[in-house]
Amino acid sequence: MTAPPRTRLRFAAFTVVAAASAALAAWSAAALTLEVWVMFTGFIAWFTRPTALRHSLAAMLCLWLGIALAALAHRATGALASGLGAAALPLVVFAAGCVIVGLRATRALDNMLAWFVGMVTFFAAGLGASPEAFAHLGAATAIGALAGWTCQTVNRRWVEA
Repeated sequence: MTAPPRTRLRFAAFTVVAAASAALAAWSAAALTLEVWVMFTGFIAWFTRPTALRHSLAAMLCLWLGIALAALAHRATGALASGLGAAALPLVVFAAGCVIVGLRATRALDNMLAWFVGMVTFFAAGLGASPEAFAHLGAATAIGALAGWTCQTVNRRWVEA
C-alpha cells in the first residue's frame, strides 16, 4: 500500500526543511569557528521532546545544565583524585547520576537524555571548565537549538498546513 500523493509531498517537504535547517546551522557554526558536531548536540537536544516549544526550551536548559554539571564533575574528580585515587571518578559519576536521575520528576528539568547529551558534549569537547569554554559550547548548541526551532516552525506553518 502506498501513501497518498499529499502525504508523500508533506514527507518530502518536511525532509527538505529539516535538512536545510541543519545545513544552514552547520554553515553558521563553521563560519563562527564553532565545532559543527557541538551544534548538532543542540539540534539533538531540541528534538528530544518536540511536542511543544516549552518542552524544547526545557530540553535546552537541561543540555546546558548538563554541560555545567559535567564541568563540576570534572573539577570534583580532579580535586578528589589525590585522596581517593581511582575511586574519585566513579564516586563523582554516581553523584552526578543521582542529580540527573533525581530530577526526572521535576518539571522543566526532567529530560535525562538532554542532561546526558550535555555531559557528553562537555567531555567530548575537551575544552575545560572556563568561561570561554561555556560561551563556546553555549553558542554552538544555541545555533543547533535555533535550527531545531526553525525546522519545527517552518514545518508547522507551511508543511503541516
